[in-house]
Amino acid sequence: MPTKERLWNRNYCLAMTGNFMMFFAFYLLTPLLPIYLDTEFEADKDLIGLVLSGYVVAALVVRPFSGFIVDSFDRRKVLMLCFFAFFICFTGYIGAGTLLMFAIVRTIHGFSYGATTVANSTVAIDTLPSSRRNEGIGYYGLSNNLAMAFAPSAGIWIYNLSGCFEVLFWVSLAVALGGFACASSIRLRPRERVAGKPALSLDHFFLTRGWLLAVNILLFGLCWGVMSNYVALYAREVLRVTDGTGLFFALLAVGLFVSRLYGVKSLRRGRLSANALEGALISTVAYTLFALVRQEWAFYLSALLLGLGNGRMYPAFLNMFISVARNDQRGTANSSILTAWDLGMGLGILLGGVLLEFLGYAWAFWCTALSQIGGTLLLWLFTRRFFRRRTLCPDHT
Repeated sequence: MPTKERLWNRNYCLAMTGNFMMFFAFYLLTPLLPIYLDTEFEADKDLIGLVLSGYVVAALVVRPFSGFIVDSFDRRKVLMLCFFAFFICFTGYIGAGTLLMFAIVRTIHGFSYGATTVANSTVAIDTLPSSRRNEGIGYYGLSNNLAMAFAPSAGIWIYNLSGCFEVLFWVSLAVALGGFACASSIRLRPRERVAGKPALSLDHFFLTRGWLLAVNILLFGLCWGVMSNYVALYAREVLRVTDGTGLFFALLAVGLFVSRLYGVKSLRRGRLSANALEGALISTVAYTLFALVRQEWAFYLSALLLGLGNGRMYPAFLNMFISVARNDQRGTANSSILTAWDLGMGLGILLGGVLLEFLGYAWAFWCTALSQIGGTLLLWLFTRRFFRRRTLCPDHT
């Protein structure tokens, strides 16, 4: 019986830890920034949506170029440069005294965030043995999903304890520094140049072979953009829950953790589209329940279901993108899924802000549920067959 190649090697663990710290530092602020802008600058909800969407637009612009740069130059050096820029941007929040300055800092931060996520995930894939890549990508995705779930709870707890937003900014800065230290410790073997690669083509910036996958993940990203940025305001203004948003994200984290551990076995067997569809269906139930029932039990149950759904769906999609890309296009594949996700999130933040300001929470969250339903139907009817026709790994279904 052949011996399994080692999955949990030193460089992979460092990449996972750095990724966790990067997302934790960023999402520590996410649910509280709308409250911060409302409290400190008395901004309207549509203006809050515009300001917060700046980082998404910036990440969206930089990610296609990030994939090209990561595929063309020394990946470790690119990662270190991007991670340092990401870390240092947190100092800008501390010094931003006006809404305009905050918007500028948030947008600049989006550039470094977008580039770092592409570079770090590509480096992580390089550290994996090919025989355990699906499994490793599944576990790697758990690091940012858990950070996105636990960080908002931690941020809310820190804010409730200190009553000061500046403390949050300093904590995020310190965590980002830890992530940079992890990234700096990674060692990679030199990559061989691919012979006959075109000097310049659209595939250097976007994985055209996976265009329908990108459309699908965009619809799911829109849902997360609305939910993650406005759930704290919704809890405070509609449910009158002032200290329960932390529990919401904690339950989301539990769902993500359980789902990822269970889903890795299916990913190891190559059941990519099946995992994606199962996760999308569970998330559909979560978003629909959230929009349909305005009660605390539904608020918390939808969080758990959302974690279970996204924990199955996102790593499957990431593996699908990698599976339709050549080995020399891993950076492009990573940037493509993240670009699609960011575009969806940006649209969700903008749409959510406008709908909340003029039509209310019901419209915002029903639009979220409809986007999730549309994405699930697209995956079921078209995207699965699209993936099977284009995958370069015939064992993946």
